[in-house]
Amino acid sequence: MKKLGIIGARGYVGAELIALLAKHSGFELAAVSSRQLVGAKVSEHFAHPSALVIQELAAEDISEDVDAWVLALPNGHAAQWSEAIWRVRHDAIVVDLSADFRFDDTWDYGLTEFNRGAIASSKRISNPGCYATAAQFALAPIVGDLAATPSVFGVSGYSGAGTTPSPKNDPEQLRDNLMPYALVNHVHEREVSRHLKHKIHFMPHVASFFRGISVTISADLTRNFTGEQLLDTYRSFYANEPLVRVTSDIPWVRDIAGKPHVAVGGFAVQDDHVVVVATIDNLLKGAATQALQNLNLAAGFDELEGIQ
Repeated sequence: MKKLGIIGARGYVGAELIALLAKHSGFELAAVSSRQLVGAKVSEHFAHPSALVIQELAAEDISEDVDAWVLALPNGHAAQWSEAIWRVRHDAIVVDLSADFRFDDTWDYGLTEFNRGAIASSKRISNPGCYATAAQFALAPIVGDLAATPSVFGVSGYSGAGTTPSPKNDPEQLRDNLMPYALVNHVHEREVSRHLKHKIHFMPHVASFFRGISVTISADLTRNFTGEQLLDTYRSFYANEPLVRVTSDIPWVRDIAGKPHVAVGGFAVQDDHVVVVATIDNLLKGAATQALQNLNLAAGFDELEGIQ
């Protein structure tokens, strides 16, 4: 049994990860930190039976007994924690859920299905962004055939805006509405362009549903595909991936909510132009499920341990 700590547990993703860990046979919750929930038991706020008391940890409280840590903090806060952890225990695994290290080559990029070898021997893993995850799964099988910069139209449920109040997670602002934001140079646009090694254009939106992401990829290719050929290309590319489902149908957001996988489908074709749709649950495969895949690999467990 390996011991796991979570810094920043109060958010949606922290809650999802703790619920997944309740079904895990190899990780024991050893430390949970949250300023807002100090003094409560884990079982009082999360879907986990642990009687562990939630604390507000400081850097000097890091225990050398903990084998792995998950940093579920806002952007800009991960460095101080990762450095504090490694001062106490240099071989501890750290998975960061923020964007802080997604552009840092000293960290391994945790898009699990594309980077298993590095993750399995890593102590520092940067979990990908939710939109970036969906976009890369939709584009990876055809990236070598792209003739120009593809456009990615993304729509997320408002849980993607976190728990800190803002117009992007205000149900009244979102009621009967679709809210575009950060239409150029979004961090996930830069993230996908970097790791896919091909520039993309990305247009994010937030809608009134709570969880889930849909991305629609519009791309010109260097050669013509039929719809069936494109479907076969994706099925072959992801044939051995249990958390990727390829379908000829257009995947729907409501069907992915609460599910740990990626759905890729649609596959509309006109000459050398294609449109592909991908959906994920932004809190699961977009964050918590993927973090657990990475933790499992780095800690030597089966990749799908604890994941339904």
